[in-house]
Amino acid sequence: MSDRKRAGDSGSSASKSTPSTPGVSADNSDGGYNAGMAVFSYIIGGIIVWSLIGWGLDNLWGTRWIVLAGALLGALGGFYLSHMHGLTSSRNTAGKSDADSGPSTDGNTNAK
Repeated sequence: MSDRKRAGDSGSSASKSTPSTPGVSADNSDGGYNAGMAVFSYIIGGIIVWSLIGWGLDNLWGTRWIVLAGALLGALGGFYLSHMHGLTSSRNTAGKSDADSGPSTDGNTNAK
């Protein structure tokens, strides 16, 4: 019996892989939270970086509006990056019950 247990365990570890999308775990247990935090980080990071660039250009050129354009550009860029990484797609796999997928395929139906 211990030989069967070892043979069964050796094949299961090779099939696990890492997710290709940042912020999404392999088993989708907390992917929604992590993906949301990644989207938030991209957008806030873009706003901060491009606002600082706009602030620097405003000081250099003596204007006052480039910082606002930089903040808008940063927000749009952060959303674009999160969309390109697949973090903003609507995934319905987490929390989906088996009853939503249709009839059972196990062959044990109660139909007469």
